[in-house]
Amino acid sequence: MQLIRSLVFNLAIYVWMAILGIVYAPWAIVSPRGARAACDAYARHVRRMLHHIVGLRTEVRGTPPEGAVLVAAKHQSFLDILVLWDALSRGFFVMKSILRYAPVLGQYAIRLGCIPVHRGKRAEAIKRMLVDVTSGRRERGQLLIYPQGTRVAPGVIAPYKIGTFVLYEQLGQPCVPVATNVGLFWPKRGVLRKRGLAVVEFLEPIPPGLNRTTFMRTLEERIERASNRLMEEAGFPVAKAPQTLGDPAATAARDVARSDT
Repeated sequence: MQLIRSLVFNLAIYVWMAILGIVYAPWAIVSPRGARAACDAYARHVRRMLHHIVGLRTEVRGTPPEGAVLVAAKHQSFLDILVLWDALSRGFFVMKSILRYAPVLGQYAIRLGCIPVHRGKRAEAIKRMLVDVTSGRRERGQLLIYPQGTRVAPGVIAPYKIGTFVLYEQLGQPCVPVATNVGLFWPKRGVLRKRGLAVVEFLEPIPPGLNRTTFMRTLEERIERASNRLMEEAGFPVAKAPQTLGDPAATAARDVARSDT
């Protein structure tokens, strides 16, 4: 039965995306506010459908930031994107360049001002963004990035990439870490959506001005410990945090393996 509910839900969200994409298109073409209104409506209604069709509730904990900040979030599935978007007042993403060719989603993302980046050219894209912000061509808001660079399944260890620090340093803004357990209910692969409570939690902001080692250690420690806590709360057995988590020497060693993508 849960599989049938999941299949119905998966079909419904794609149909709903197509409907909203068409209905809001004239407004989105005229103004980015139309594109944002469409995405707001989509995220809000998908969360409702998820609750009513699948039995999966979503919850936002902590205080979503306002103003110009960097948001570095744990990424486990498409669901955390939707919940983050719904929680933030002026969010936009750093996204893989290939996603701009995705039907509906890609066109609206570009209209919203999301930043498509090619592998190894993130710094160049961010410099252009900063120029646009300074000149007034782009609104200030909450720039979202996934510090591990991709979706990571619950319980899987993956490195935090140094590109997040590059953004943090260039922007000179606070960084708000975000933890989640959504991958337990909406996995990276597969069609089954499970019942339960999926949580996205905004954590204590990291002030600007930290050096690379301190920033990366603080970011990884806060996100991983909070995500593990949320997963344990949902009944997922999490291995004890490695003894090296948060250790400066271990963090420096991990930096060698990190790429700038």
